Amino acid sequence: MPAYLIANIEITDAAGFEDYRARVPAVVAQYGGRYVIRGNPPTQKEGKPFFTRLTVLEFASMEALERFYNSPEYAPLLAIRKACTKTDLVFMPGMD
Repeated sequence: MPAYLIANIEITDAAGFEDYRARVPAVVAQYGGRYVIRGNPPTQKEGKPFFTRLTVLEFASMEALERFYNSPEYAPLLAIRKACTKTDLVFMPGMD
């Protein structure tokens, strides 16, 4: 069953985030992930706006997503992202 990493990102340090943004796709791919949505601003149709910069990654399973997120390759990038953004992030199981 696929699994999704869903992140709403507010950039607080543009230069630091650019470093993260340039380096993270290779690690996502290394762990079998793919971008479904990457940072495009949403078009608000209903309700109150709550996304600033939305990113959605898809992995083959929750286990694959956890391997990516906890990997030694992602650890330094995660530290960069945490230092240069305010992020709300969830893991969501998909449907078969």
